[in-house]
Amino acid sequence: MRWLVGWSSTAAVAAEIGSAGATGFDGETVHPVGSQLLWGDPDPLWAVGDWRPDEVRVVQADARTRIAVLGICGATDEELRLGLFTARGGALRHLTAWPGSYTAVVQVGRRVTVCGDLAGARPVFYTPWASGTAYATAALPLADLIEANLDFGHLAALLAAPDVPAALHDSTPYAGVRRIPPGHALILRTGAREVAGYEQVASLAVAAPSADPDSAVDAVRDALVEAVRTRLSAPRHVPGADIDPGPVPGMGPAERRAARGMPVPGIGADLSGGPASGTLALLAAGLPGMPGTVLGHGTGAGERLLAVTFNDLSAAGREAEVQRAGTLAANPRLHHVVVAGGEETLPYADLDGPLTDEPAQCLVTAARHRARLASGSADHFTGYGARQVLDAHPARLADLLMDRKRRHLVRPVAALAKADGSVLVPARVYGAARRLARTPYRTGVEVLAERLLQRRFDESGGAVGASLAALAWARPGPAARWLTGEALAEVSVRLQGSTNRSGVGPGQRPGDHRARTALARHAADLRILEQAVEIRSQRLHVPFLDNQVVRACRTLPETLRVRPGARAEILRTVLKGAGIADLPPGWGAPSHGSAAAAARTGLRVAADSLLTLFDTPLLAQAGLVEARVVRKALRAAAAGEPLPLDGLADLVSLELWLRRLLARRGTCWTGTPARARAVPAGITRVIPAVESVRGARGLT
Repeated sequence: MRWLVGWSSTAAVAAEIGSAGATGFDGETVHPVGSQLLWGDPDPLWAVGDWRPDEVRVVQADARTRIAVLGICGATDEELRLGLFTARGGALRHLTAWPGSYTAVVQVGRRVTVCGDLAGARPVFYTPWASGTAYATAALPLADLIEANLDFGHLAALLAAPDVPAALHDSTPYAGVRRIPPGHALILRTGAREVAGYEQVASLAVAAPSADPDSAVDAVRDALVEAVRTRLSAPRHVPGADIDPGPVPGMGPAERRAARGMPVPGIGADLSGGPASGTLALLAAGLPGMPGTVLGHGTGAGERLLAVTFNDLSAAGREAEVQRAGTLAANPRLHHVVVAGGEETLPYADLDGPLTDEPAQCLVTAARHRARLASGSADHFTGYGARQVLDAHPARLADLLMDRKRRHLVRPVAALAKADGSVLVPARVYGAARRLARTPYRTGVEVLAERLLQRRFDESGGAVGASLAALAWARPGPAARWLTGEALAEVSVRLQGSTNRSGVGPGQRPGDHRARTALARHAADLRILEQAVEIRSQRLHVPFLDNQVVRACRTLPETLRVRPGARAEILRTVLKGAGIADLPPGWGAPSHGSAAAAARTGLRVAADSLLTLFDTPLLAQAGLVEARVVRKALRAAAAGEPLPLDGLADLVSLELWLRRLLARRGTCWTGTPARARAVPAGITRVIPAVESVRGARGLT
């Protein structure tokens, strides 16, 4: 796990802080474990973890004006210096406009600016500390620093309304640790903090000017190509070259690497047969240069890109995708590796893993992804995020109605009617979109709060049911039906409190708001997945979540997004513009059934171990669920009843995360007493928000 951490203190406290750390509880010096100091007092900054030398750059104009960029950034040192001079005047957006995926920190005098990204894959957290503010790109180090307890209201909201920013707001699983929203920056001035947005938000009152579809797709192509080229131009890495113990009888370099669990040297990519991973693999293999493995290592073919396909033998339905992947891999610049997965790679099959910064549903499938990535490269491209940045959220149909573009609803509604086989579908979808277009944001949040209190979770199934449910400002999460009444009431109070805040509302159209929320949720889950499946010396690259790619995708007109198969057509056009036109038949055809089938099979196979996990769950100790209710749901789902599997995955992953957190004995800081870590007293319930409200009103 890699992160950066620093703080800004008031002038009085800054005089007591040295570059080696800060004063802790008993007068000891505090600094992060395994860190490298980027700059010192009075506002120090550290990089923590196994950062590569080329991933950490510091450019300095003078002793008190400097910029640190951590991650993959395509800007030259001169461009960083020019950006630093521009940032002295307070401008922020240009700091996020370089190709790549990175975190930028700028210090100008006593003003420190930390920029988050647009998607939320590189978040920024902060907490009050030492009469100032400490910040980091991970929440757990800050929780250790202040000995934070769990925020049970946040955990309840994660289960009851994970896609609703009004429920989560800026909280984290740790009480007192806050996160800045995507598209914002944290600005610190001698300890005082401010969260400022650097990206323009679409207006709810005035429609955005119509973009030319061809120009918008060209912009997506240029951004994707530049994102891939930035990774290819970075230095190549040979994992474990400095720790190779030397020759072993009967083992060559590749066998020794595999025995140590090291990735293949060079660059590779996922090749699932889907359009996103296929686009990145073909772009990386088609760009000039030597994109693949390092000569003399791995396959020995320096000009070939390592393409990894996961073939799930435990669930049917992906045969066509695997066949398409094989056809794409016939490219002479690709070296194809197929990783076969049986029951040992099913969801829930292996629930052991490292502690992650936050909980996420991907914890139950981490072993599945790790099996694929273990055969990958030191720098590995993945297609995560393409669906969220390119596809149209169903709520965008309401945006089209607000812009008086009714005729563009015909094709998506016709596709839903064809899938459902009912002539009533167009009227139902149009009516739901019309209601959403006329519903204020505040009303939508209040409706959700009422639904949670009344435990109304029934929704029709199928593609039409999912689309109708998505045509709302906010909706309950799939795990909400299994929460206790107290937990649901607490989330309801959080929602009602959000509507009472001044300036409430997203300032966006409902479709744009829901799409940005879905992207932020996916990016947050991906960040946790990277930590859960982390293989030493390997980097996962997700170009679709780069700032410039996200910006380019947001210029795509809604009329283009809502067309059935729009994502595949956009990526086909991107490849054609890059000179790649020979794609196999059926390329881009969707396939979701195999993932659901694997989840159900994994749940059935692991039913006994999951029931044991919920014999005495920490979730019940926290008052979020009743153990018998969850055990009953697990038995029913294993027996084949149509229950929301995503909700059960949320419950299991949160229980796993809590157990790993409480079993932890270390801390992220040195020079601190043993008690200086997050959740030092274990699960200790506090008075829930609903009880506080009742007490304030004098209710019994």
